Amino acid sequence: MRRFTRRELLEDALLASTAAALAAAGARDAWAGEPRKSGKVVGPNDQIRIAVIGVRGRGRDHLSGYSKMNDVTIAAICDVDPSVVPSAQKIVTDAGKPQPKYVQDLRRIMDDPEIDAVSIATPNHWHSLAAIWALQAGKDVYVEKPVSHNVREGRVMVDMARKYKRICQAGTQCRSMKGTIDAIEYVRSGKIGKVEVARGLCYKPRPSIGKVGKGEIPKGLDYNLWLGPAPMKPLTRKNLHYDWHWVWDTGNGDLGNQGIHQVDLARWGLGKDKMPKSVIGFGGRLGYEDDGETPNTHVMILDYGDSQLIFETRGLNTGDYKGAKIGNVFHGTDGYVALTSYNGGAAFDKDGKLVTTFSGGGDHYRNFIDCMRSRKSEDLRGEIYEGHLSSALCHLGNISYLVGEPQSFGRKPDLGDNEAAYETLERFEQHLSENGVDMRNGHYTMGRKLLIDARKERFKNDKEANKLLTREYRAPFVVPDKA
Repeated sequence: MRRFTRRELLEDALLASTAAALAAAGARDAWAGEPRKSGKVVGPNDQIRIAVIGVRGRGRDHLSGYSKMNDVTIAAICDVDPSVVPSAQKIVTDAGKPQPKYVQDLRRIMDDPEIDAVSIATPNHWHSLAAIWALQAGKDVYVEKPVSHNVREGRVMVDMARKYKRICQAGTQCRSMKGTIDAIEYVRSGKIGKVEVARGLCYKPRPSIGKVGKGEIPKGLDYNLWLGPAPMKPLTRKNLHYDWHWVWDTGNGDLGNQGIHQVDLARWGLGKDKMPKSVIGFGGRLGYEDDGETPNTHVMILDYGDSQLIFETRGLNTGDYKGAKIGNVFHGTDGYVALTSYNGGAAFDKDGKLVTTFSGGGDHYRNFIDCMRSRKSEDLRGEIYEGHLSSALCHLGNISYLVGEPQSFGRKPDLGDNEAAYETLERFEQHLSENGVDMRNGHYTMGRKLLIDARKERFKNDKEANKLLTREYRAPFVVPDKA
């Protein structure tokens, strides 16, 4: 578990009164709409009016996707930073569509009865609460991955979608790609034999974000709204934007950033629709020192009893694994399948000979809109429960890491009789050595093996780990205890 310095504790104490004042002021501004039991049903000839929330990064792809649809109007753009809005609006008008209005506070989007749906591309810590508020307001929801910042809020979001009978799509767009669909069907058909290990890979170089210790809030940005559910703290890194992924209050590391896609596909290929029996995660922020907190090198091992899901994050320079860097490898008794892109890959026999290939794209946004019209949530490619479960798996790996202890390189930890885990650990250490990490005097964090009650979505007999299944929310940005 990360230990806070005396300076950080003093800063938190000095900020406590400010945070309380902001919370009190924010409570007066909280979204006060009364939850509707059901939202407007879109007719077959109606324009669907959608608001995109968060348009600095991924939200721009949302704008491009919806702008291509003749039956969709982007009615509003919502972002806490006004500076990104003109270029975002231009994406829509360049597609020949009317300029959407700008709204800074997403609560005003929830108030608007003319908005049929929201498409959420905020930082991770806002995903669930924004979705929950929209569901309560009777709107359908597309929410980016990971759909949650922690396990409990993801479960509440699923329950809200069920309670209000709304269409809710997770942004795991690989599930709409023909090449990926065909590959997963191939794996599950038994054509590579029994699959005992499914790997997900995020071999994606992530340079240091710098050791600054203090940053400046962009002019015009509403920092209180940007933080939302997160603690009111000063900016302690150079860049507010994107580097929030590497800070625990707002992000989930690359396991919950890029990795959620590959964790989702690995689970799908294994045919698992609940949590595993146990989890262990190990790694560290290695190779440099900076203002980031999350590991840049991380291994997660999920044990389902009859099979394993192993995920590897590598943020330092690395080669591939069976042709994949950001992808998946399914190891079967009669061969393997490697997914090497978002929309395809190939199957190989036991000798590594190519058997067949998979390719072809799809449109995840269109699938969402079509299901809004049909009201058939079962036709969603990324139905919210699937998004919640795969996001939760990533959170499990992070929690194991966070409650872990230092482990010296070269000393064999107890991973039971798990050959695949030891092989992965060996490659983990070799990779770090090749990147100049001090293997004689250095160490990494070996996570605690956590046993899981899949039905309750909790750990067995581990109070410290169970505390990390949720967070303390900053009023008024509070996820309710239940739907």
